[in-house]
Amino acid sequence: MHLMKVDPRALKENPDRLRQTKSTPQADALLLATIKAVGIVQPPLITPDSGGGNGFVINAGHRRVKQAIAAGLTEIDVLVDEAANDNGAMRSMVENIAFEPMNPVDQWRAIERLVALGWTEEAIGVALALAVRQIRKLRLLANVLSAMLDHMARGDMPNEQQLRTTAAASLDEQKEVWKKHKPSKADPQVSWWSVAQALQRTHMYARHASFGDDLAQAYGIQWVEDLFAPADEDSRYTTNVEAFLGAQHEWMANNLPKKGIIAETTNWGEVKLPPKAERVHGKPTKSDCAAMYLDREGRVQTVHYRMPETKRPKGKAAPDAVIAPDDVGVVSKPRPEVTRKGVEMIGDYRTDALREALGRAPIEDDTLMALLILAFAGQNVSVTTGRGGFHNGHSRLAKHTAALFDGDGKLAFDRDRLRVAARAMLGDVFSCRENATNSGIVARIAGEVIGADEFLPNMGTEDFLSCLSRPALEASCKDTPVLPRQRAKDTRAALAEHFKDGRFVHSAALFAPDPTKLSRWLSSSTTVSDDADEVDEETAGAADDPAEDDAEAFREAAE
Repeated sequence: MHLMKVDPRALKENPDRLRQTKSTPQADALLLATIKAVGIVQPPLITPDSGGGNGFVINAGHRRVKQAIAAGLTEIDVLVDEAANDNGAMRSMVENIAFEPMNPVDQWRAIERLVALGWTEEAIGVALALAVRQIRKLRLLANVLSAMLDHMARGDMPNEQQLRTTAAASLDEQKEVWKKHKPSKADPQVSWWSVAQALQRTHMYARHASFGDDLAQAYGIQWVEDLFAPADEDSRYTTNVEAFLGAQHEWMANNLPKKGIIAETTNWGEVKLPPKAERVHGKPTKSDCAAMYLDREGRVQTVHYRMPETKRPKGKAAPDAVIAPDDVGVVSKPRPEVTRKGVEMIGDYRTDALREALGRAPIEDDTLMALLILAFAGQNVSVTTGRGGFHNGHSRLAKHTAALFDGDGKLAFDRDRLRVAARAMLGDVFSCRENATNSGIVARIAGEVIGADEFLPNMGTEDFLSCLSRPALEASCKDTPVLPRQRAKDTRAALAEHFKDGRFVHSAALFAPDPTKLSRWLSSSTTVSDDADEVDEETAGAADDPAEDDAEAFREAAE
């Protein structure tokens, strides 16, 4: 066998070749583009013509010769071998059966190798007769974790959707997930579904956004192109769901119609209209109201509704006269300044600050007694009364009272020990956390009385500042040299850097309760009636109120 150069037009086709079925036009176009770009990589195999003469017969590589002629090549390299007894039938069959297509993983690595050698994506696409978009897909898949690629190369491949999800995740995320789901000797198969689920991220698409580039920059939204989406649609997306929804809310607020509201949705994604509102499914009129809301995909949707007509009050107007309502119903709550996570963080901060203040701040004895009384009004306190009741407390509170007893089991304490026990009891009872331990407004009052604001930690951190809305974040720049940035995340970073060695306490975290809520609580606390204290009407006239007797007895004891 030796190598030589020949004119491809001088070669004869083998009438007994194995592949008789014509190849597809797409496959021929791919081979032609490859030959034009890099030439014939594997020389065709030819044998001398057994019929005599100086001609040669193609034994393997008919398509290569044909496309070389189509490419206009006047000379190609060929391998010349001796003719076999079976006219090369067995060799041709073995070659075609043993031929294995390139593994997709090897394709990804080969493209990356070509790029490293200076090939552009367009040049690779021309050489392989592939669209540039397809080349970019393969390059994206080449960013899959190397350990995953090695396993895929063994034949255990995920489906396209799972591969898309995996490739879209960062390498750090892939590494963490692979630690949990990598194959073992007992189970060599990978659950790619579980891997994809662990790496799944919610995508908010640019085609669903009503806001423009200005709000996208202000909220720090960076679009990423989904290379697996159809080429004829805008496939840009972001995984920053909170920023996307915030920009959508701000756009709705800026483009709200005259008689419009921003409505909330149910758990099933249906819009919540104001009470008694009637939805308009046909063409709306000028008197109808509009409700804008976000569906499950984050798109701005608008529905129209009308409120029921209201009758005029009796008087000068006719009794049957009606008027159309001027209101548009109950407007949904505006976007809160502090998110739910931020409220929970504030609750933890307040509780820790309150306990530290109870342990360190100066407290007068009369104030301490008032706080003890106040603590028992907390909504996290349950007491078993003499008239029956239910006890939900826990035994850990008893340790504070045990310190007031001597070895003989009698109360024996001095004022200092009493103060320590009172402070410790208050520290366990009072809580501002956003769970079942919350004492409610009484803990806020206690914190204000003893100056627990001074014990609150520095909230000028990225963790807490990320819980603030954009207006609240910019308001936090007041009295600081930090100016609001175009992007919210840049403002957060600047504030966090400014308060790194200082102290920032958000106004929402201060202990002083809202005056309106405090007034409402005082009013409800003074007018509430205990059903257990009610007596039968027959005995009520014959006996005095026992609660009044108890209060009078307590006053006398105090005097």
